[in-house]
Amino acid sequence: QVQLVESGGGLVQAGGSLRLSCAASGRAFSSGGMGWFRQAPGKEREFVAAVTWSDGATAYGDFVKGRFTISRDNAKGTAYLQMNSLKPEDTAVYYCARNQYYSGSYYLPRRSSYKYWGQGTQVTVSS
Repeated sequence: QVQLVESGGGLVQAGGSLRLSCAASGRAFSSGGMGWFRQAPGKEREFVAAVTWSDGATAYGDFVKGRFTISRDNAKGTAYLQMNSLKPEDTAVYYCARNQYYSGSYYLPRRSSYKYWGQGTQVTVSS
């Protein structure tokens, strides 16, 4: 059973930055990858970013527009999401997820590619 532990959420003013972390239990971080999704009240969960374990390939949601950067540390089994230039519309619960097998731009943004999910961390951006 893979467990994911998120940290780093909080309250920040518009224009500020936050760094989210997601530590995954288990071994063999060599295939698949990690993704971040978010869900705002009354909205569907949407794709934010993903990174593969093997080569660090990344994918981002269209709304990111260069503001967020995802990275990973294979040795620690941890993925990071650096969020800069935050906007009030970025307010949401952010979830990390573990994808054990899939890579490529087709699979990374899809919720169905991810089997394990964290509990979520709240990010609130004030105007």
